[in-house]
Amino acid sequence: MIAVAAKKRLGAFDLDAAFEAPPGVTALFGKSGSGKTSLINAVAGLMRPDAGRIEIDGAVLFDSSARIDVPVHRRRVGYVFQDARLFPHMNVAKNLAYGGRHDRDRVIDLLGLDGLLDRRPAALSGGERQRVAIGRALMSDPRILLMDEPLSALDAERKSEILPWLERLRDEAGLPILYVSHAASEVARLATTVVVMEAGGVKRAGAVAEVLSDPAAVGMIGAQEAGAVVRARIAGLDRIDGLTELALAGGRIVLPGRLGGIGTHLRLRISAQDVILSRDKPQGLSALNILSAKVTAIDEGPEGVAVGLLCGADRLLARVTRRSARALRLEPGQQVWAIVKASAVAPDDVSGAT
Repeated sequence: MIAVAAKKRLGAFDLDAAFEAPPGVTALFGKSGSGKTSLINAVAGLMRPDAGRIEIDGAVLFDSSARIDVPVHRRRVGYVFQDARLFPHMNVAKNLAYGGRHDRDRVIDLLGLDGLLDRRPAALSGGERQRVAIGRALMSDPRILLMDEPLSALDAERKSEILPWLERLRDEAGLPILYVSHAASEVARLATTVVVMEAGGVKRAGAVAEVLSDPAAVGMIGAQEAGAVVRARIAGLDRIDGLTELALAGGRIVLPGRLGGIGTHLRLRISAQDVILSRDKPQGLSALNILSAKVTAIDEGPEGVAVGLLCGADRLLARVTRRSARALRLEPGQQVWAIVKASAVAPDDVSGAT
């Protein structure tokens, strides 16, 4: 369990944030300047709050009322920055050893570093450098891993390269992770809990599937970034068209490409702008993904109308124009049809289920 509460005056900026989160990956999500990095710096001990309390897995790292402030070197915190910050004159093996010697073989195997040990940072790709940086942090035997936008300096290809390793880290490392990001796609793919920050405070916190599918959160997340997270199981493979059939709680959809073997469980992010609504079941469309849904909530914002949907036990999110919302006469409890274009779900929005 992670419990963080921190207040700090930083010039004209006030940090006043508090949240609790269960084990797994907790994403601190928000725009630049919202206070995400300041908050994890407080956890690391790099910034001393004016007031608050920080507890990780039963260990109190800071408590202003009890006058507890554990020194940085005793907090057992692993920190991965935006840039890898590796020593250029050392090879990978020596960079790892600088972090410590805890469970070296397991760390190397977990992050696939065995073939890189003799190489220096200049000979590594951006994704490989970040994997080494993560490994160095793990070698210190941390009680928590802090990651400050570790993919922000990488291009799309390198992000795709490292994301599966981050999933493996989440699933197998067995330690809590605080992950800072302003990319909803990363949060949807990796996080178990999301903490939405704005102007130094926490605006929303909860399970990633609940927060990202909430129409009221679209204004905080951003209309272009909004989208729901659902879990699915591979139910069939169409070898003629190269499609994978997925079973969701509320029906079946197909996506392009072979996404795994039959029975494999996946996690999908479906962007709100890629969901089309209809009052009547569509006929004569090329779209293959048509799901029966019930409207659960409606939130009108400056960039349109966000519509919460329930498809079986899955929550989806749609974003429509005000004109469309009026034409459909949308209201909570209404039965509609949600249409998802097969090609709309990007490859990086499909990952292994947690």
